[in-house]
Amino acid sequence: MIAIINGPNLNLLGKREPEIYGAEPFETTLLSITEEFKGEQIEYLQSNTEGEIIDALHQFGYNSNCKGIVLNPGAYAHYSIAIADAISAIPVPVVEVHISNIHAREEFRQKSVTARAATAIIAGFGRRGYNMAADYLINSK
Repeated sequence: MIAIINGPNLNLLGKREPEIYGAEPFETTLLSITEEFKGEQIEYLQSNTEGEIIDALHQFGYNSNCKGIVLNPGAYAHYSIAIADAISAIPVPVVEVHISNIHAREEFRQKSVTARAATAIIAGFGRRGYNMAADYLINSK
């Protein structure tokens, strides 16, 4: 099983700044992942609430069936020490994903405090980054 966790405002994918984040809803991306990795259970959660994201990291991170977590922390990437600590506290690998290249954007977006705890980071590949992260988690062992 692979868990995908999306943070704040990612429920607006397809509506919010489509020139940066794409014009389709996330359900289209989720369908792409499930089609590419047939037979692999994919769990998905989106939350605008920091505590719910932390709870999900704990839940999936200590689930013996979970191979890893794909996490797009959204804006929390830039300031949530609590999410970084939750990533550090769990035994499964976490791949941090950003749809846009955060290093080419506004200065405040260029640093991710959650990245220090992640196994890997994928940024700037658009929605394909989710598939890349899932592929890594499924096939790296």
